[in-house]
Amino acid sequence: MDLIFATANQNKLIEINKIIPNNVNIISFEDLKFDEEVPENENTIKENAIFKAKYIYNKFNTNVFSDDTGLEVEILNGEPGVYSARYAGDACNSQDNINKLLNKLENKKNRNAKFKTVIALILDNKIHTFEGIVEGKILKNQVGNNGFGYDSIFSPLGYNKSFAELSLKEKNLISHRSLAIKKMMNFIS
Repeated sequence: MDLIFATANQNKLIEINKIIPNNVNIISFEDLKFDEEVPENENTIKENAIFKAKYIYNKFNTNVFSDDTGLEVEILNGEPGVYSARYAGDACNSQDNINKLLNKLENKKNRNAKFKTVIALILDNKIHTFEGIVEGKILKNQVGNNGFGYDSIFSPLGYNKSFAELSLKEKNLISHRSLAIKKMMNFIS
C-alpha cells in the first residue's frame, strides 16, 4: 500500500519509517517534489492534522496521513499545545521554544506535561483520526542529544531520562507518535 505522509519534518519521517511495517510504502514530500508550506492555522491539534491531510489529499487525490503534535503543560493550562512548533513566534526555532517554556516554568513545582499526537488518515476518501498521548514532566534543564523539538526537556512517566536520551528504538516503544501510528496501522490491517 502506498501512503503519503503529509509532513516536511524530516525527523518525523525518520521516526515513522522505523514504525511502519514494510508492506506500507511511505511517500514523502521529497518523493512528490512537493515543497509548498502546508498551513497550520487551526485551533486544535486534531483540526490541524485533518486540515493537513485534506490539503494534500486534494492536491494528489491519493491515500494520505498527517500528524500534528503538541506539548501540553498542566500548570500553563495546556500551553504550548497547538502552538508548540511556533511557541516563541513564527520565526522561532526549537531552542527558542524550549527557552520560552523553561522561563515560564522557572520556580514552578508542578512540571506535569503530556505530548499528544493526532494522526489524520484519509483512506478511500474517508477521514479517520487516531490519538497517542504520553504523560511525563518537564525537566529543569536540557538533557540528551537525540530526538528533536522538546525531547531534551521532556521525561516520560516511569523514566529517569528525557526523550532525547533514549534511542529512537526506545522512544518508538512509548512515544505519542508511535502510539497513534500503531492505532492507525491496526485500523488499516
